[in-house]
Amino acid sequence: MTTGSKRTVGEWVTERPSRSRVFERFGIDYCCGGKQPLDAACSKAGHALNDVLEALDESDACSAGEEDVDWSQGKMTDLIDHIVSTHHAYLRRELPRLEAMGAKVVAAHGDRHPEVVTCQEVFTSLRAELESHMDKEEQILFPMIKSLDGAESVPQFHCGGIENPIAGLEDEHDNAARALRKLRALTHGYEPPDEACNTYRAWLDGLHEVEADMHRHVHKENNILFPQAIHAQAASVNH
Repeated sequence: MTTGSKRTVGEWVTERPSRSRVFERFGIDYCCGGKQPLDAACSKAGHALNDVLEALDESDACSAGEEDVDWSQGKMTDLIDHIVSTHHAYLRRELPRLEAMGAKVVAAHGDRHPEVVTCQEVFTSLRAELESHMDKEEQILFPMIKSLDGAESVPQFHCGGIENPIAGLEDEHDNAARALRKLRALTHGYEPPDEACNTYRAWLDGLHEVEADMHRHVHKENNILFPQAIHAQAASVNH
């Protein structure tokens, strides 16, 4: 498996999505940073390449089932439907729940733990940005990509090439990643203080789940769907 050290982190996860757990454990960015070769990503995260490769070997030996769908082998339309019904639906359900829960945590613990006040501000801004982001994907970009699925000629897009909206949405992915890193830092890795009540603990657990789901979500878009769409557009031009 050492020959895979030059493959990108995104390629590793695309081939077998359960590997994302290994990268989460080692703190290796496989979504927005998915274009990095594995050896460079390990070095950046401060881990030995062989340690990560061994963990990937163990993961591959243990994993199986629905989670390991290789979305790069199917239609873009199917991947879009999966993203909307799985990741977008999850965020539309969880974001308002966690914002309301965070308000309770701030009221009960904000005096002794001022960092939760900052967390709530960061999360509220993140929620607004993600909801706007999902609307743009569902109403603009995703229909454009679906029109490319199997197209023999390039559809006429009002924005020019499909690269333009993709670039803007990838920038928004980067913004979300920065917000998530800030939340992780403020909460010391989502670790509750000893005196935290159950609401506080549930809130931190929910934030942690959002982070993990966003990593899988953005990986599927940045490293699979968006490159496929750009390739499909180029193929239609040369048809």
